[in-house]
Amino acid sequence: MSSFFYRASVPVFIRTLNSLGAFFEKGVAHAEAANFDVGVLLNARLYPDMHPFYRQIKIATDTATGVVARLAGQEPPVLGHEEVTVEAIKARISAAIAYLETIDAAQLDGAEERTIEVTRRDQTVTWLGLDYFFDYGLPNVFFHVTTAYAILRHNGVPVGKRDFLGV
Repeated sequence: MSSFFYRASVPVFIRTLNSLGAFFEKGVAHAEAANFDVGVLLNARLYPDMHPFYRQIKIATDTATGVVARLAGQEPPVLGHEEVTVEAIKARISAAIAYLETIDAAQLDGAEERTIEVTRRDQTVTWLGLDYFFDYGLPNVFFHVTTAYAILRHNGVPVGKRDFLGV
């Protein structure tokens, strides 16, 4: 299972974050071409109670790296780059991809049976590695990348399915 598990996680997250970076770049170019402050785009939301665009990227990168790190028996990396600037967001995406590229299939041997504990706020949730990845990690990354894509699309950035899929 480990080579399947690796294949289902690391390369998928790398490809997805590369796509996120590419359509982020399209968003920046669109803002510059339309002559509006890119900060407006970075703070754009689909609805007032949802996280803004930059936060969708932060959560997607933190989730992808955190999930893989925990499955590999490591502490999740601190990506840094907390500023809400184009440069910081590019650096965050690059740092996440660079971290994922350090993981090899052998590090995920047995990950499907590993006990994963995640503490959020005041609650600790315990998962079996397989369930953690397929029930939480994978859908969470795709949720936030999809939401980032939707925010761009909603703001007139000319992105399409091929941009999301990275093909």
